[in-house]
Amino acid sequence: MLGYVTLGSNQFEKAAAFYDALFAECGAKRLMELDGFILWGTSMEAGAIALTKPFNQEPATVGNGGMAAIQAESKEVVDALHRKALEAGGQDEGEPGQRGDGFYASYFRDLDGNKLAAFFLG
Repeated sequence: MLGYVTLGSNQFEKAAAFYDALFAECGAKRLMELDGFILWGTSMEAGAIALTKPFNQEPATVGNGGMAAIQAESKEVVDALHRKALEAGGQDEGEPGQRGDGFYASYFRDLDGNKLAAFFLG
């Protein structure tokens, strides 16, 4: 049902490098680039995450309670995404681990404070 999630950035080039490094860990790549907008994913038929400079030219702000979740193919990919996020300057919001029966996840924030999760079902 979900097509893509868009995250705002006040440091677009640095944030783009953060996401290039992060998404390389799970096989995603840049699918679309426009002025001030990049979309990453594994294909145009699957869910994706976009980075943008706010259209209204106002500063990007983090939504309280908002989060984008990246579905991983294994627990090892969840671990790798979390590790790469921290290596690239992100902040830890929850180490990788079981969060319930059959749900393995980690949580982190990007360079602008946007919250993301990586998860594996199984």
